[in-house]
Amino acid sequence: MKKLLFVLLFSVSAFAQVDKVEPPFWWNDMTHSDLQVLFYGKNIAQNEVTVSNGIVIKSIQKTENPNYLFVTIETKNSPAQDLVFTFKNGNKSFTQNYSLKSRRENSRFRKSFDSSDMMYLIMSDRFANGNPNNDSNDQLTEKANRSNKDGRHGGDIEGIIKKLDYIKALGATAVWPTPLCEDNDERGSYHTYGQSDVYKIDPRFGTNEDYVRMSAELHQRGMKNIMDYVTNHWGYKHWMMNDLPTYDWLHQFPGFKQTNYKMTTQFDPNASAIDAKNCMDGWFVKSMPDLNQNNPLVLNYLIQNAIWWIEYADLDGFRVDTYPYADKQGIAAWTKAITDEYPNFNIVGEAWLYNHAQIAYWQKDSKVAAIQSYNSHLPSVMDFMLQGIISGGVFNENKGNWNEGVIKLYDSFTNDFLYPDVNKILLFAENHDTNRLNEVYKNDFKKYQMAMTIIATVRGIPQIYYGSEIGMAGDKNKGDGDIRRDFPGGWNGDTNNAFTKVGRTEEQNKYFDFTAKLFNWRKNKTVIHNGKTTHYIPENNVYVYFRYNEKESVMVVVNNNEEKQTFKTNRFQENLKNYPSGKDVLSDASFDLKNDITIEGKSVLVLELK
Repeated sequence: MKKLLFVLLFSVSAFAQVDKVEPPFWWNDMTHSDLQVLFYGKNIAQNEVTVSNGIVIKSIQKTENPNYLFVTIETKNSPAQDLVFTFKNGNKSFTQNYSLKSRRENSRFRKSFDSSDMMYLIMSDRFANGNPNNDSNDQLTEKANRSNKDGRHGGDIEGIIKKLDYIKALGATAVWPTPLCEDNDERGSYHTYGQSDVYKIDPRFGTNEDYVRMSAELHQRGMKNIMDYVTNHWGYKHWMMNDLPTYDWLHQFPGFKQTNYKMTTQFDPNASAIDAKNCMDGWFVKSMPDLNQNNPLVLNYLIQNAIWWIEYADLDGFRVDTYPYADKQGIAAWTKAITDEYPNFNIVGEAWLYNHAQIAYWQKDSKVAAIQSYNSHLPSVMDFMLQGIISGGVFNENKGNWNEGVIKLYDSFTNDFLYPDVNKILLFAENHDTNRLNEVYKNDFKKYQMAMTIIATVRGIPQIYYGSEIGMAGDKNKGDGDIRRDFPGGWNGDTNNAFTKVGRTEEQNKYFDFTAKLFNWRKNKTVIHNGKTTHYIPENNVYVYFRYNEKESVMVVVNNNEEKQTFKTNRFQENLKNYPSGKDVLSDASFDLKNDITIEGKSVLVLELK
């Protein structure tokens, strides 16, 4: 009899299993109180489901794949507690524990990144190797190979944590690491935009607990953690790809069809339906299956995953990859759901377009998009117009005229009327997908100074790319690996340790000291964070603008001419008013504003008016 009982128990155990539960746990007191739990296991849909503690099951959704069950429960007014889900099929049953946890105090109203911040973008695999023991992992395909510029080099979360004081000293207040979730592609997995598990940190970067610890370390320093989130696609090695919940979990044609990359089809009133569909539904590349945010199960999965990371890792914001490539209505619903849960939460979307109106279309409450009755609900967009002008070599154009030189900057800012909120635009001269700033300008320090001064003093949220502050260059024409080089000193045995003053070369210290002085000054300048702007038509390739509020004013002068320039100040009386003098933030030199101002060629002045 005992032997028979053992056989029965063993057979039930063999039958009864849940291989995946997502989200793995949740929280009570959430505005998003309808929780849809995904259970995955062999033929799990054949079971009836109940849950303990009086929790109400609002719906149970099955799909054409019997290995999935989507169980929606109501968590409103529920205390933090451990639940038990029971799965029963005839006389066989099994259970799965599930936790509702307590939220952090005031979690809903967390402060996010804004124009008072400077964001530091890190290529996570290429910044610093804090734990060489996790460079490779037995369960993941690609192993570390630092000699391969397109391979994994070993940068990790521990490395970022160990260098936070360096980042803070630079004047940064927020850190944006490229994605850290698992990417099990056979090659090129170091960039991690083709994720294979969106609830798990890639073991070659560390653990989920390491990521939570990184957030805590940032917060202890008064800094913010920005997650790089991907809504448009996963990697083809994602665990679902061999056993999809539904055929239309992905956009299928059937199978793969590459996007045409024409994001303009999403708002072009003359676009053909097939072109618009192929842009939005086509795959970014063959190894990145395109998610169907028009499927309610997919959309809710992505919403819950995003909220889970915010709550679990105590995040301060998102940067969202390839924002306009997702389903247009779906991505708007995703964004609104997150900002409904967290009203102060900032999300910046990558809308890589070189047209002011087309970028402004994607910002929340855009008057441009309102023409088509569309609202993305996206608080922040990226200023690709400014990036394009700077990386296009504007500071190499020595003789300004009607359409060359700094007039390009002036003309760009004349389009600010298109943006619902200019203070929430992300400003950058380069990132992990573009040519390096110091490559464009061949490490001309004066031109670096001009670019950084613009980024630091105009409206919006400045972002700089790791290594630029020590003069790092890189040529995108040589491949992405060249613009994503290892930060010197991030690996044991590096001969040049640019993380320390004594370890940096004289040239590296020149770059670092200037950048740190500029952005540390900016930290406490509300007049820069949210002041008004008045700018003046450039003359002789000299661009002058003012940032001001009721209490203070800053005059910025950018001389893009190779020659020294002298100009009269009476033209700027509208802004100079009764200010008799100004002190240059960068050189500490004082200027009498009643007299002519002389500025050296290819240089800047940032004058605090006194």
